[in-house]
Amino acid sequence: MTDSVERVLFVHAHPDDETISTGATIATLVDRGAEVVVLTCTRGECGEVIPADLQRLDESPKELGSYREGELAAALLALGVIDHRMLGNSNARWSGRAPRRYLDSGMFWGPNGATAPAQLDAASLSAAELGEVAADIAAVIIELEPDVVVSYDSHGGYGHPDHVRTHEATRTATQVLGVPFYVIDSAPKKGGQVVVDATPVAARKRAALEQHRTQVTVDGNEFSLSSGAPRSILEPERFSRLHVPSDTFADHSIMSRIAACLLAVVLGALTGATLTVTHQQSVLLGAARVPWGIIAALAITATLFVGLRIVFGSRVVVACAAVGLLGATVWLVLATAVGSEVVPANPAGVTWAIAPAVLAGIAIAWPAGRRAPKDKIEAVTGAKGPDLK
Repeated sequence: MTDSVERVLFVHAHPDDETISTGATIATLVDRGAEVVVLTCTRGECGEVIPADLQRLDESPKELGSYREGELAAALLALGVIDHRMLGNSNARWSGRAPRRYLDSGMFWGPNGATAPAQLDAASLSAAELGEVAADIAAVIIELEPDVVVSYDSHGGYGHPDHVRTHEATRTATQVLGVPFYVIDSAPKKGGQVVVDATPVAARKRAALEQHRTQVTVDGNEFSLSSGAPRSILEPERFSRLHVPSDTFADHSIMSRIAACLLAVVLGALTGATLTVTHQQSVLLGAARVPWGIIAALAITATLFVGLRIVFGSRVVVACAAVGLLGATVWLVLATAVGSEVVPANPAGVTWAIAPAVLAGIAIAWPAGRRAPKDKIEAVTGAKGPDLK
């Protein structure tokens, strides 16, 4: 959402969400030359119909869904979006899978807010396997290679099960593919928040809202839904980047990184001290003397450096372990008298004096692993309905 961002993907659950939550941002990005793509997960077949002249649509969810598709197309035109996808269609479906239609799950207001229906249609978004939904979203991300993906927060804004499922699936897809994920904030936060001024594009957002007649009533600079108080079209739109757990060392907190580095130094020092003392050990097997001490020392050192690189995905942690290991070795040599047998000038001693630094250099210089392949997103069976824990 800066001048460097050229392609942004918005993932929404129903028609009208793209305008209500992100309409000003979409219009602003389009005006700045960004490539904006909107991915809608359902057609909103279970939405409440506001206008009296459209009440007939309440009798047929399929007809309502088709009508809302038309509203969505008109709203996107007002915002300037030319690339729109419906989740499950051939251009928003995992390769090799037949197209499918994700249905609106519906909801009702319970004592704790928005609640999923007791009986979900098997074809609804919330009843679909989380892995399947994430894979379909991932297919769009892989094709478009967006700089940023935008969707709801973990609560879905207000708890609608389709919004929550959209968040979960989008978060999974962006985490696997390593794409920055921004969530929509409903209120101001201290620091780290992207705020988009809606005023310059208010007319465009208003025009888009007016296209969603079944769901939205527009009055001047305010709009309202079937429930809830009027909201201002001029209200800024806010977003925060969601840092999902990952193996990328830079994504962790500064305290976590410091702790990992200190742990690596200590672990390296203990390993270095132990192996320095034992690296001269050997055993006589028949007529041959096997230097098991230096063999074990090199194997353990290589395992330590490679293991830390894999676990933390960081060259810094490996370097810290190397500093600890080499530091402990040098200290033991300097702390003993000249000519001692701690690191004598024999083949094992010379090898131990050189090899750890070489192994550390290899582990540090080794290229970073590639992104997880796209086939790593798999269906998660049993993840049905609103239970997304």
